[in-house]
Amino acid sequence: MATSTGLEPLVETQISVVTNDGRLFVGTLRGFDQSSNVVLSDCQERVFDTDKGVEQVVLGLYVIRGDNLAVVGEVDEEIDSRIDLSNIRAAPLKPVVH
Repeated sequence: MATSTGLEPLVETQISVVTNDGRLFVGTLRGFDQSSNVVLSDCQERVFDTDKGVEQVVLGLYVIRGDNLAVVGEVDEEIDSRIDLSNIRAAPLKPVVH
């Protein structure tokens, strides 16, 4: 589980979050609390598909409950901006099994 010391350096940076139910979100970390609930601005969900490529669903300001976080990581914005998501074919992420 993420702790305040683990998330603090990521505030105001672009992060990627994989949730326990297998969803992938990318956005700017605006804040978090003691339960590791996170607030993302400019958030998009990236939905993977084996035929259509990656669909980006614009969500805007979004809150993800801390008990649903599986993985949180920093995004290299320069590399991420060069990826053509429409050409990526991948099966949807599966739920995380603990």
